[in-house]
Amino acid sequence: MTDMHARHDTVTVHSFLAFDFERREMRVANGKATRETIGAWGHAQLVPGTAEDVPCDALDGEGLFRRQATGWGELN
Repeated sequence: MTDMHARHDTVTVHSFLAFDFERREMRVANGKATRETIGAWGHAQLVPGTAEDVPCDALDGEGLFRRQATGWGELN
């Protein structure tokens, strides 16, 4: 691991549109992903202005950040 990576324990994720094959339309995805992950999917488009820094370990195995509902307020 490089020093640069050792200092960064967060990653920037973005909302994105993904193609819903059942409805045959683009829909807001249930989660956020990094710009690189969104770019790797041919059926997704980043939503500008939705950047959020989250802990690196908050991403799931697919590279998605999914907010967990709590009783302490609204989810963005």
